[in-house]
Amino acid sequence: MPVRKPPRGRGPVRRRLLPRPRVLLGTLLLVVFVAVLVVQAYVNAEFKGDHVESEVGDNATVPDEILNGGPVINTTGGQESTSRMPPKTIALTFDDGPDPVWTPRILDVLKEYDAHGTFFVVGSEVSRHPELTKRITDDGNELGLHTFTHANLQRIAPWRRNLELSQTQVAIARATGVHTNLARFPYSSKNDAIDDENWKIIKDAGRQGYLVVVNDTDSQDWQRPGAERIVRNATPPGDTSAVILFHDAGGDRRQTIDALRRFIPAMQARGYTFTTVTEGLNRTIEQSNAAAVNARPVPNLPENPDAATSDVWRGSAVVWTVRLADGLVWVIAVLFLVVGALTIGRTALLLLLATRHTRQRRKPGWSWGRPVTEPVSVIVPAYNEKEGIEAAVRSLAGGDYPHIEVVVVDDGSTDGTALLVEQMRLPNVRVVRVPNGGKSNALNTGIALARHDLIVTVDGDTIFEPDSITKLVQPFADPAVGAIAGNVKVGNREKMVAAWQHIEYVIGFNLDRRLYEVLGIMPTVPGAIGAFRREALAQVGGISDETLAEDTDVTMAMLRAGWKVVYAEDAKAWTEAPATLEQLYRQRYRWSYGTMQAMWKHRRALFDKGPSGRFGRVGLPFLALFGVALPMLAPVVDIMLVYGLVFWELEETVVAWLGMLALQLFTAAVAFRFDRESLKPLWRLPLQQFAYRQLMYLVLMQSATTALTGGRLRWHKLHRAGLGARAGAVPPPPQQLVAPVVDTWPSTLGQGRPESHPAAGRAVARPAVPTQTVREHADFGPEDLPSAGSPPGGGSGPVYTG
Repeated sequence: MPVRKPPRGRGPVRRRLLPRPRVLLGTLLLVVFVAVLVVQAYVNAEFKGDHVESEVGDNATVPDEILNGGPVINTTGGQESTSRMPPKTIALTFDDGPDPVWTPRILDVLKEYDAHGTFFVVGSEVSRHPELTKRITDDGNELGLHTFTHANLQRIAPWRRNLELSQTQVAIARATGVHTNLARFPYSSKNDAIDDENWKIIKDAGRQGYLVVVNDTDSQDWQRPGAERIVRNATPPGDTSAVILFHDAGGDRRQTIDALRRFIPAMQARGYTFTTVTEGLNRTIEQSNAAAVNARPVPNLPENPDAATSDVWRGSAVVWTVRLADGLVWVIAVLFLVVGALTIGRTALLLLLATRHTRQRRKPGWSWGRPVTEPVSVIVPAYNEKEGIEAAVRSLAGGDYPHIEVVVVDDGSTDGTALLVEQMRLPNVRVVRVPNGGKSNALNTGIALARHDLIVTVDGDTIFEPDSITKLVQPFADPAVGAIAGNVKVGNREKMVAAWQHIEYVIGFNLDRRLYEVLGIMPTVPGAIGAFRREALAQVGGISDETLAEDTDVTMAMLRAGWKVVYAEDAKAWTEAPATLEQLYRQRYRWSYGTMQAMWKHRRALFDKGPSGRFGRVGLPFLALFGVALPMLAPVVDIMLVYGLVFWELEETVVAWLGMLALQLFTAAVAFRFDRESLKPLWRLPLQQFAYRQLMYLVLMQSATTALTGGRLRWHKLHRAGLGARAGAVPPPPQQLVAPVVDTWPSTLGQGRPESHPAAGRAVARPAVPTQTVREHADFGPEDLPSAGSPPGGGSGPVYTG
């Protein structure tokens, strides 16, 4: 069979920190998140009412006609003039809308008294409420620009000023199909407040074709002084005309509505007419044309003229962008509440049940029953474990349990792992070489070779304490116990990445196991330290190779078969955690994907009866909700933190985040106390929130993406440095090696297996052979080959044997 050549340009030393799919996924999520924040930062700029006082600067360049003129300023075509409303005419103007609560009520009042007004709208609010904006024009009122984000135009760049006006214009075009020639700037007031800087902005708006509207009279409704005071403020002196400022948004406008109900009929009774700004200007133009002699008449201004088709299309993009950003932030806010509720609920349940479990186990005189002393077979599947295999085997063979045999199954190693163990010449250790077939195959081979009915499974990089096996198997005194999970400890915790994992092991794995045992739904017996009854393994069909989490798979199968799975907290095993972010990512990707595979494989338990149905209707939903959904939704906490720092009050946001951190620290302290661990590593917990957790988010998201798209995950061998033997482990004197050859376990000769079996797809061990020919792997290097490593909360899985 010809050997496939590696792709052109791929050298043996070419490496990426993260494979391309991971980079693409992370980049896509980051781009989407940043885009949403950028849009929100623009749309939801700090909003202050028009009443904010601003300092008036020098006005040496402002013409006297402008400073002492009318409220409508015309700088189009290079001219510099102002206009007023005709006598006995009032133009009601409303700023800051449209508002879904108050604008409709004001429109109702205007309609009731057959009056019209001019609404200077904020473009972002038009994008959010296009139907309401359309109602303004449909009711005979007029629209004007009040910028897109209510920005102070004196404090932004010229390009941003143009953008503020143009985006509001196209948003109006999309919402109503009309165009407007009127503009009013936020924080503007009357003519005499125009300084040199404002005059430049007004002239620039004129070059774009806009008439700038200020006001004659300010109702000061923003102060909410009461309807009577608002009426007095709005009333013009004598019979003069006026452009009057009101607000239809920016707060509670009940007093504004009450004042309008008094003001409009009172002024109508005095002979005043209410018009829009453009209608009032046209009346002034008509009067001027009539008074002019032999002068070219000035044409009337169009009120709400039709918008250009291009503006409508551009407005559609603006409106949908704002809606999308608002929608995503709304979804994030809802998810934040969901995550908060789930987190608090899970924490309360965890602390309650875990505390109950710990107190029960630590009661004086508590025991599982009679001491268990039956012989134990320890199975060690190993692939290229030369760095740690000697220390691991020595700790196993030298334990204080009275009857231990250790079966090391060398799974086609290419680094001399088997030879290292053989050279140790330990009396109760056997080495068996099998062709590379994956961890499930190696475990089933080891079980076949085991002489005893109590089986302990161990990873090739794991160090046991002298009493670990003794404490691990004691729950077998209960005949209903089919499997036991031990306590996995991180041995290389002096490194930062490994220290983060140490925190996670204590909180995320060991504390959870106490909860799971009380509920009777322990989903995983870790490959690093676990014990099984041979009878239970045989009942579920042995170790399956259908998922990447064979330990989770077989544990779920045992629960479905009615066996109890418990946690032995005093049985400790020290493992070497990944020391780099790259290795950590690879490991956790495999764990999370394998767990999802196992959950999907056992989904039929949802509809079963008996123990299987109980696990399906309690265990699977619990694991799906708190083991998959909650971790995948957890990023919204960090997203809302960033969002709050940008858009909300800094103090409140920091207090909320510190509250969440305090809850996590409290839970962590409880977990560390239960595990009798020092609290010193918890100083790293805040930093873990900003670095470690984000990596885990990407892991879960990519795992879910892989699962949903039907992708297949390739194995990645982790690089090990090896752990030293734990203190107190003393090996027995060397004797002659024993290595019998037996048939596969469970026996498959002449036997079939129904597809409905809980462990359908189990691996079948290949016959043990004395030597192994090194196989060529053209497509991937040693780091990508199968490993016997297994997680404390997940599992390993299938390999590719070419």
